[in-house]
Amino acid sequence: MAKHDLGYFVHEGVSNMFSHGFMSFAAIGITVACLLIMGTFTLVAVNANEQLKDLERENEILAYVDDTYTTAQAKALQKELEALDNVASATFISKEEATAAFAAEYPEEVQFQDLDPEIFEDRYAIKVVDLEQQSATVEAVAGVTGISDVNAHEEIAGGFVTVRNVATVVCVALIAILFVVSVFIISNTIKLTTFDRRDEIAIMRMVGATNGFIRWPFVYEGFLLGLLSAVIAFLSQWGLYEAVARGVENNDAMQLIRIIPFQQLWPMVAGTFAAAGILIGVGGSLSAIRKFLQV
Repeated sequence: MAKHDLGYFVHEGVSNMFSHGFMSFAAIGITVACLLIMGTFTLVAVNANEQLKDLERENEILAYVDDTYTTAQAKALQKELEALDNVASATFISKEEATAAFAAEYPEEVQFQDLDPEIFEDRYAIKVVDLEQQSATVEAVAGVTGISDVNAHEEIAGGFVTVRNVATVVCVALIAILFVVSVFIISNTIKLTTFDRRDEIAIMRMVGATNGFIRWPFVYEGFLLGLLSAVIAFLSQWGLYEAVARGVENNDAMQLIRIIPFQQLWPMVAGTFAAAGILIGVGGSLSAIRKFLQV
């Protein structure tokens, strides 16, 4: 492609974009809205997944050892527990250690400071690999001979798994639907331009202009529409994300939720928005111009 051709194509693309100001504005608005919705659900899924990973790292299944077992017998269960599927680690906690931990948790309660360790049981703090398989792991741990009881907060884990899975499914579905809608809108916008210029396109074909020479201005128009939409959507997403993050941070009831700083996410968001915007714009352009180039 010659340098003067490139300048002509860019000039024509920009000119086409402004010649149909309202439709271009509508196309940009729809694309921005689509990108924002896709981005919001994606960020919810990313944060839910990160929260789930934190929960996996912090979550523990407490397996209590039969009180008839000696300390040596209790410690001997460690290898058997760690050999179970989905068990990342099994840490032995003696009665004395459990007593000290309980007293440290309630330092202001004097009556808890001189407890007899015999009222506690030896136990194992078990961490799992995959939180989604926690229920099966609890059953497997409970089935180990020498384990008298198992305590696990399955409701919390199940809640985070559900949020992550729902957000992921909705995100994928919306991306597919909104991508098609965006391509359709931009395609129709550029169809107006090609329709107004149908006589010019016909003359260009008669004098020997190639399909590529005719097509490129429209491709640049779609590229610019998509890129501008991506920039606006990115800035809007940034502001929306920071507002939600501050709201969660200032809400005492939501202190358990950790929001990933946008500074860690912006390269991924910017790249995804740019790629999606450009793909939508160029895809819409190529779809619109195809029938005008048919012989």
